[in-house]
Amino acid sequence: MSRNASRVDRRSTARVAASKGVAFSKSPVLAVSVPSWRSRVVLFVLFIAFAALGARALWLQGVSTQFLQKQGKSRYERLVELPAARGKIMDRNGQVLASSLPVKSVAAFPKEVLAGPTDKLPELARLLEMPESELRAKLDPKRSYVYLKRQVEMSAVEKIEKLKIDGIDTRKEYKRYYPQGEVMTHMVGFTNVEDKGQEGMELFHQKSLNGVPGSRRVIRDRLGHIAEDLGMFREPHEGKDLTLSVDSKLQYIAFTSVKNAVEKFNAQAGGAVVLDVHTGEVLAMANYPTYNPNDRSKLTGAQLRNRVITDTFEPGSTLKPVTVALGLEKKKITPDTVFDTSGGRIVVGGRPIRDMHPKDALTVSGIIQKSSNVGTVKIAQLLEPKDMWELYTKLGYGQAPRFGFPGAVAGRVRPWKSWKPIEYANMSFGHGLSVSLLQLARSYMVFARDGDIIPLSFLKVTEEPVGQQVISPATAAKVRTMLESVVEPGGTATRARVAGYRVGGKTGTAEKIVNGRYSKTDNIGYFVGIAPMSRPRFVIAVMIDNPRGALRTGGSVAAPTAADLASNALRAANVPPDSSITDIIISDDPVEENL
Repeated sequence: MSRNASRVDRRSTARVAASKGVAFSKSPVLAVSVPSWRSRVVLFVLFIAFAALGARALWLQGVSTQFLQKQGKSRYERLVELPAARGKIMDRNGQVLASSLPVKSVAAFPKEVLAGPTDKLPELARLLEMPESELRAKLDPKRSYVYLKRQVEMSAVEKIEKLKIDGIDTRKEYKRYYPQGEVMTHMVGFTNVEDKGQEGMELFHQKSLNGVPGSRRVIRDRLGHIAEDLGMFREPHEGKDLTLSVDSKLQYIAFTSVKNAVEKFNAQAGGAVVLDVHTGEVLAMANYPTYNPNDRSKLTGAQLRNRVITDTFEPGSTLKPVTVALGLEKKKITPDTVFDTSGGRIVVGGRPIRDMHPKDALTVSGIIQKSSNVGTVKIAQLLEPKDMWELYTKLGYGQAPRFGFPGAVAGRVRPWKSWKPIEYANMSFGHGLSVSLLQLARSYMVFARDGDIIPLSFLKVTEEPVGQQVISPATAAKVRTMLESVVEPGGTATRARVAGYRVGGKTGTAEKIVNGRYSKTDNIGYFVGIAPMSRPRFVIAVMIDNPRGALRTGGSVAAPTAADLASNALRAANVPPDSSITDIIISDDPVEENL
């Protein structure tokens, strides 16, 4: 049989089988050896795959819709921060001491800038006030975004935007401006480029002054430009305004007086503070040298120091009235009690203590007027060291300050149990302990306020504070009389007299410690006074650091500075005169206080 005939025969057989109901797969021609369960497995796998795809689609389009939308928006939608203006700082009369001016930061997308024409970069560098080499260094293509300069004036920003350089971005921000510059800077302080307080009241009240920034939703293109504004997301809230206790007129007077004194006496530095007797407000706080907070490019540490509150020194003779007040309070002495001052020399613990102007005998009033070390030691010997320490503590010496000002120091007063006889004697006239000028000024509030002391405030006070009684009103009045005698002829502070006003106070001079030892060439002269004495309004303290020349003591350098300050301050505050003396004759050879 031929091959073709065989094929035809097989086909005929298959058709006959099909017509008889036999399955096609039973054909001997089509029969295979594959197991039947494989088809079922394939069908099951396909079913599982389609079920997983369905579940995934349900999850993506139903359950995860918000998440996916958020992820999608993150690819093209941005939140642009809207900076909030910092609160203004004003003096007690509403004069602005610090305000925020709108400026812009200039930034760049380096790759986009360098991808386009670079012929405008020299002009951009000029407008940014930087060398072109510095600008090109900042445009590092490895960085996605870089600030070129912060706080650029609006006039310069407008010119930069007109250059139309691809990849340049500008953002709104604020720059702090201080109208009174160097006069008020140690009181107000300043902020950094992020508009955060760094010194003074700007630092201490950072939380209240700082506003809460807002934001807007926008769509940016690949160049960083805003393609669409989607509206406000969060409104910005400006910071709270701050009203200080300082009086701009008195601050200028204090600053001018200190500056003139430092220059006149060729001193290293100087400081002054004016306190309101009735409220405890700090009306003025001046330091020199100083700096311009609007341009801090040449700022040094010496300029930055707020010496009134950060520098400590031995108060010296200014503490003698405190010793006398304790003696009066304990009824150990009266203003007329006479002490044998032993020719101006006394030995305590094997060490001599001397007076610069020896006297054989002095009353308590004379001890203050002549600033006798020997007389003060003899008064202290009638008292208990513990009582002296407790009085120092009540006056705030050696205590953590609560002035509401950053950087205020506590000074140092050692526990009374560790005092040796010579140390106690030295402390009675202000040696062996340390205070700041502000602490010293506050302690004299006790004498100006009839024996009580109140907290100091750098913010404007609306209600007079309640004082803590330290000594009796009678004792305070007696000490005031003695302080007034100090500025009269024969006292150590005749240069502190003020025409038309009764004033009083105490001078002090302390040798500075250099390399662990008292220096014979470096010293600090200071004066603390009350004006006017008939009805005290101000406590004024002045410090002149390291004066060079023939005049070096507190009576020669600090007292006349305080007189100049008090004279102008009393008149500026419209305080009525309480003295008929209008001509002040200054002696060329005043009685100097003892070192």
